[in-house]
Amino acid sequence: MKRTIYLAISFLMVAAMMLTACSSSAAQTTAEAPAEEETAPAEEAEVIEPTVSELTVWADETRAPIIEEIGKAFTEKYGVEIIVQEMGSGDIRDQLKIAGPAGEGPDIIVGAHDWLGELVTNGLLAEIDLGEKTSDFFAPAVDAFTYDGKLYGVPYATENLAFFRNVDLVPDAPTTWDEVVAIATQLEDAGSVEYGYALQENDPYHFFPIMTAFGGYVFGRDEIGSYDPTDVGIDSEGSIAAATWLDTMVKEGHLAAGVDYGTMHSMFKNGQVAMIITGPWALSEIRESGVNYAISPIPNATATATPFLGVQGFMISSFSKDPLLAQTFLLEFIATEDTMQAMYDANPRPSAYLPIRDVTEDPDMVAFGEAGVNAVPMPAIPAMSAVWTAWGDAEAIIFQQQQSPEEAFRNAAEQIRTAINQ
Repeated sequence: MKRTIYLAISFLMVAAMMLTACSSSAAQTTAEAPAEEETAPAEEAEVIEPTVSELTVWADETRAPIIEEIGKAFTEKYGVEIIVQEMGSGDIRDQLKIAGPAGEGPDIIVGAHDWLGELVTNGLLAEIDLGEKTSDFFAPAVDAFTYDGKLYGVPYATENLAFFRNVDLVPDAPTTWDEVVAIATQLEDAGSVEYGYALQENDPYHFFPIMTAFGGYVFGRDEIGSYDPTDVGIDSEGSIAAATWLDTMVKEGHLAAGVDYGTMHSMFKNGQVAMIITGPWALSEIRESGVNYAISPIPNATATATPFLGVQGFMISSFSKDPLLAQTFLLEFIATEDTMQAMYDANPRPSAYLPIRDVTEDPDMVAFGEAGVNAVPMPAIPAMSAVWTAWGDAEAIIFQQQQSPEEAFRNAAEQIRTAINQ
């Protein structure tokens, strides 16, 4: 009997050991399962299925040929033709407002970021998602195409003002406006120039970086960084300080009334003026003139000078019949080094695409990029349309010595507020 019990117990112990071993083996198999998952093939990317046979792009004469060439590769891949219609830059915005709602407009337009206020508020643009390509772009350029926290464009080029000087007359770049005044005084007293520095009358765009150098501004910002039309800064302390500086420059004979854009550039090219503020659009004529020039950041005063940043880019119409395909064209065929280099070569401006911007060798483009490090996007809000005329008139009134700088800029600010509230 005892022997029988012993054998039974022994049998149970062996069975238990076998079960434990099986359990351990099963556990090991389960633990190793993730390794099998890691070797599983990756899920294929989503395939874009076009719902249209063509995409239409509106672009000006500079960009149109490039887009047409790029479109061939897109057609080969997706079987969708890219139709490029060439028209004047100013006409693109105006025609979209008519043709878009009628269903006869483009899928994509090429234009400036400051169109956003009018186009977005009228429901004419679709949002864009750059996804992982966001980091490939110059952040301020992306900010410029952002409206109310949403992105509406793929930027490709930036432009801003910079400080030009005749190196034969001004060897070293001035870093403050006090230095500019001192240099201008010295050159004028010596009879080396007619004016040491020139600024065109009634051009607030070119006056803005001077205004910011004294702490002035056009619009304040709200909690998400958007321009706030209820905070008009034309009569702020800094803006009036800049207006007072302008008034002093006129009174002391360093600046003259009646100088326009053409006159200012002619005087600089002819050596009659030693220093000006201008943009990359003036490079060709300045280079051709043979003047020995250099480009540097705009001088500071009591604050850092911040010129306006203008950005060119691609936008998608909200009336596009296949906005996803339009975005695919922009991300896969426009946001590439080859395309962005071609866009740069056609009309040199600091690229908004970092792989091109960071390797640009043209010293003038590099200098403009450095001058635009602190640039702020030109306000794209609709209220900006109420600013230009009153602001420019105030500047002209100071040039013509018709009012005190404080009175001129306070009146302008009130006119702007009234126009915005109408």
